[in-house]
Amino acid sequence: MSTARIFDLSGKVALVTGASSGLGVRFAEVLAENGASIVLVARRSDRLTGVKARIEQAGGHAVAVEADVRDRAAMAAAFDAAEKAFGTVTILINNAGVAHSGRAVELAEEEWRRVLSTDLDAVFYWSQEAGRRMLAAGKGGAIVNIASVLGLGVDKGVVAYATAKAGVIQLTKALALELAFKGIRVNAIAPGWIVTELNRGYLESERGKALTREIPVGRFGQERDLDGPLLLLVSDAGRFVTGATIVVDGGQSVALRG
Repeated sequence: MSTARIFDLSGKVALVTGASSGLGVRFAEVLAENGASIVLVARRSDRLTGVKARIEQAGGHAVAVEADVRDRAAMAAAFDAAEKAFGTVTILINNAGVAHSGRAVELAEEEWRRVLSTDLDAVFYWSQEAGRRMLAAGKGGAIVNIASVLGLGVDKGVVAYATAKAGVIQLTKALALELAFKGIRVNAIAPGWIVTELNRGYLESERGKALTREIPVGRFGQERDLDGPLLLLVSDAGRFVTGATIVVDGGQSVALRG
């Protein structure tokens, strides 16, 4: 089978959360370039409009849906909009997330809940909704959850984020086990330091650059470094892969574990 064919997503409908910036934009554009129809979901409708326009200008198909991933009514409306435009969502990318910093003993309850509800609870609810609709339509599909190397090991000042991402990795395994019999694959990607518009300023500072000493390949990741793992997990190239977490961090977590 040719490379173009094995990664072909023609006829697939992909919903990407957090699609207004950073990795979400990249994921949406890569999926569209490989033939999927795209449902863009995020809170910033103005940013979504721009992403939608770029995908369409490149010959793709997309709809934009404004929604906070913590709002379950908005979630249902997003899947309804997807079905109205293109049909059942067969690829879900749970990308939306928030971060925080600060000592655990000083972390407010509201901040803990904000991070956990966005980075873990929403991943479950959107996966649950996608799974229910795929099952009802009699279709298989692929769910990809964006975790983090901080779900595998921890650092200071990120207790809520690390806890949520560890939960995402375990959730991925549990969902994969339950949904595999119906042809729904569930996997995760755990990135390390990836340069995006959100963190570029920090990573390009002297303090940020110093972090590359902890990365065996000697550099930060670029958004395109996630293209391959993403396409593997949503296409026929990964049809026998489920319950896996692919770590994309330039060897950083290996060096830390020894």
